[in-house]
Amino acid sequence: MQQLKGTGVALVTPFKANGDVDHSALQSVVNYQIDNGIEYLVVLGTTGESVTLSKQEKQDVVKTVVETNAGRLPLVIGIGGSNTAVVVDELKQTDLSSFDAVLSVSPAYNKPTQEGIYQHFAAVAQATDKPIILYNVPGRTASNMAVDTVVRLANDYTNIVAIKEAAGDLVAAMKMIKHTPDDFLVISGDDMIANAMTLAGGAGVISVIGQGLPSDFSEMIRLALKGNSIDSYKLHHKLEASIDLIFAEGNPGGIKAMLAHLDLCEEHLRLPLVPVSQKLRTSIIDFMNAY
Repeated sequence: MQQLKGTGVALVTPFKANGDVDHSALQSVVNYQIDNGIEYLVVLGTTGESVTLSKQEKQDVVKTVVETNAGRLPLVIGIGGSNTAVVVDELKQTDLSSFDAVLSVSPAYNKPTQEGIYQHFAAVAQATDKPIILYNVPGRTASNMAVDTVVRLANDYTNIVAIKEAAGDLVAAMKMIKHTPDDFLVISGDDMIANAMTLAGGAGVISVIGQGLPSDFSEMIRLALKGNSIDSYKLHHKLEASIDLIFAEGNPGGIKAMLAHLDLCEEHLRLPLVPVSQKLRTSIIDFMNAY
C-alpha cells in the first residue's frame, strides 16, 4: 500500500446557503489538493460531515470526487459506524471499484471492550476484499483501541493494512509501529504530531490542515519520510499555529473558514455543527494573510 504513504486529506463536504451539497465547490477543493502535492484523498470521513449526509448525498459526493479526480490520485472512502451489521451491509452494497482502501472508524457511543472492537473489525475485514484502514479516534468514539488489539488485527487479517491513529498518543503510536508487521502502515490522524510520528517510522498522515495548506504540509511529510528532521520541523513550526486555530472550535468549522478565505467553498455546516465565531475567523484570516 505504498500509495497510502505521505499526506492524505480528509475532504470537507461544501454546502450552499440552502443546505444542499455544493458540488462545484467540492470540485474546486479536490483540484486544489491535486494541484498542490497531496498524495491521496479521503472522502466521507468525519471532516466531510458524513453523519449528516443522506444515502443519496453520499453517492453524489462520491461521484463528484471520483469524476473530478479522474484517476489522478488514490482514493479512500470512509465506511464505518456503531452497528456492525449495518457497516458490513454497506460495505457489501457499495461500489468500491474506484477506491484503493476503506477507512473504517471504531464504533462510537457503544463503548465496546477490546474484544468487541476486535470482533467488529474482524467482521468488517471479512465483508470485503478491499484494504481496510482502522481508525482510532477516542476523542469522538469514547473508547480507545489498545495497541494489542491493533497488533492482533494486523496479524490476523491480511486486508487490514493500516491504522489512522488519532488518539494523540505518540508513545502508543510508536508501539504500534514497532509491533505490527513491517508492511502495516501507522498513519497519523493528529496533525500536530504527524511530523513526529512519521519521523518515528509512521507512514504519514490523513490530515485536516493539509487541505488548507497542502503544499507545505505535504512537503513536510515527504521530508519526514526521508528522515530529514531538521527541514521537516522547520515547516512544522511554520504551520503549527494554524493547526491550533482550525481545531479551536471543532472540526470542520475551522478548516471551512480557511477554505472560505481561499475562495474554495463557503463556511456552511449542517447542524448540530455551526460556523466558527467571528473572533476565530479573524484569527484564521490574520494567520493566512501573514503566511
